[in-house]
Amino acid sequence: MKITTLALTASVLGSLALGTGAASAAPMGPNGLQAGPAGITQVRMTHSERMMMKKRMMHKKMMKRRMMKRKMMMNRM
Repeated sequence: MKITTLALTASVLGSLALGTGAASAAPMGPNGLQAGPAGITQVRMTHSERMMMKKRMMHKKMMKRRMMKRKMMMNRM
């Protein structure tokens, strides 16, 4: 328990000392240091983008179910 608390405290203090806050878009490592530029920038999604993604996933799931249902019906015959 003490080790976890110590690691968490060190991580928070390390991130504050380096000037990386919660608003930073770069991924954080387990020790609180930011990873170097990996060619991928992580940004926040807007509400509409999230809903669009959710809708696409639901549609994909529905189509997959429909395909499986038809496949099962074909196996009965």
